[in-house]
This record gives sequence, C-alpha cells and structure tokens, in this order.
Amino acid sequence: MSFKIEKYIRDIKDFPKPGIIFKDITPLLADAKALQQTTQALLQIVPASIDKVVGIEARGFFFGTLLAEHLNAGFVPIRKPGKLPFKTYTETYDLEYGTDSLSMHIDAIKPGEKVLIHDDVLATGGTAAAVAKLVEKAGGKVVMLNFLIELSFLSGRDKLKAYKITSLLTF
Repeated sequence: MSFKIEKYIRDIKDFPKPGIIFKDITPLLADAKALQQTTQALLQIVPASIDKVVGIEARGFFFGTLLAEHLNAGFVPIRKPGKLPFKTYTETYDLEYGTDSLSMHIDAIKPGEKVLIHDDVLATGGTAAAVAKLVEKAGGKVVMLNFLIELSFLSGRDKLKAYKITSLLTF
C-alpha cells in the first residue's frame, strides 16, 4: 500500500472502559483520499466473485457498502436484535462478561451465495464467528472474513480457523 493507513487511525485510551485502547477510524472516514485508497486496498485482498457483502453493525457498514458496490454485490446489514423490521435469524455468542446477539433478515442470503463478511476490527473473534453462523444458517458460503484492523494479541483467529481471514493492519 503506497499510503500509510495507520496515520488515519486514532487511538482513544480508556474507551469504552478503562484499560481499552479503542482504534478510531473516523479520521480515515473523514479524509476522501484516504477513504478511496483504503477501499482500493480492501478490494485488492478480496475475491472478485462475491454475491453478498455482510457488514457488521455499525462500523462494518462503512466499507461493507463500498465493497459491495465495487464488487457488484448486494449488501446485508447484521444488527442487534430488534433493529431489523422483517423476520430474522439470530445468533447468540459469548462476551468477556455475558452474552450478546446479532440478527440478519431470513431472506438476505440465498442458499449457495458466496459471501464476504466485513468489519472494521477483528478482536476476540466472537462477533465474526456468530456472523459466519448466521450466513451458514441461511445457506450462504463464507468465502472470506475481511477486516481493516486485526488486534492479534486478542487471538480472534483462533475462533475462525475454518475461514480465510484478511486484514489491512495488524496490531
């Protein structure tokens, strides 16, 4: 990559709670040239033959929709339960303290469709693993999981060994 994406990622200490360093991508989104270059960099590491791009609420929507447009694919939003207006599949997954759930419309992915899952950050892998289960529940084939940033010290890949994973940055 000819530009340094890192300079557009801002570290926010103690957000959302003490001890966490949040990787803020809003400076990247605010710079038109960086946004375009990042989209192109993401396109270079994903397969061209994708039927649907799945974006995970909420930061996965930003580049997920851009990737879908460039790949001539549909876009599927994955949201918290109760946020989608139609019938949904829901997947519950473990968090550090408790559980959470994600939902997808039951008709968003057709059986056999090739799916790219996109999110801004791969951390512990729980969210991405739940989304992969949603895609497979609908009959889709997960071709790849794609991230802007991977926090390798959290070992998220361990929960996703069955899938191809790519990211632009690793911390």
